[in-house]
Amino acid sequence: MHHNLLFDLDQTLLDFHASEHIALKLVMEENGQVFTEELYESFKLINKGLWLEFEKGNISKTELFETRFRLLFEKCGCDTGEIDLLRVNSDFIDHMSHNGVLIDGVLEFLEKIRESVPDMRVYVITNGVTRNALGRIASTGLGEHICRVFVSDTIGASKPAQEYFDYVKKAINEPDESCLVIGDSLTSDMLGAKNAGLASCWFMPNGDAENAMKEYDVNYSASSYDELYDVIMEWVFLLG
Repeated sequence: MHHNLLFDLDQTLLDFHASEHIALKLVMEENGQVFTEELYESFKLINKGLWLEFEKGNISKTELFETRFRLLFEKCGCDTGEIDLLRVNSDFIDHMSHNGVLIDGVLEFLEKIRESVPDMRVYVITNGVTRNALGRIASTGLGEHICRVFVSDTIGASKPAQEYFDYVKKAINEPDESCLVIGDSLTSDMLGAKNAGLASCWFMPNGDAENAMKEYDVNYSASSYDELYDVIMEWVFLLG
């Protein structure tokens, strides 16, 4: 049996928002629009709300991709009937895939874990588009530390769905107690871990952390890689 860490990708290992900022600026300028920080903040709010609806199963991924750019271009006063919104979304994803940005200290953190626990295996569990996730991982060198990447696009189910975690657990093929889910999202990572019967660590918690951890049965929390290292060492010790 190995010690298996199941990391969310965005805002846990990679700085999603930094890549998103670069890609949105490029795609807006390519479509004749002036990029502003206000526009970017609007896009983040739109995107966050749509991803929550997707996680709940209320919209499809195609609807998500089309709607986020329809709403954004409408804010710019554009006639969206004249714009191929899915093409814009595809261009946006391509730009993101070539512009991965590491969270500061992540490579050193992963190397430290590997030195401390030689049998540790690192996996990535992520929702989204395969070429986006794999492209950003490849562009940062993060892939050298990862055994396998599980992308919802490929699996055909998304976190927090039971089907997603069933697929991951079957692929890893080790006892549930050997797996620790680490991520920043309560509704995706922590809820998924809870439903799958896996231990979890909420990374970069915000808001009412104590009540949120109770609601989602979260085992640990960490607000930095130093704290996360200590959590992992404690989990390894208790696991034996």
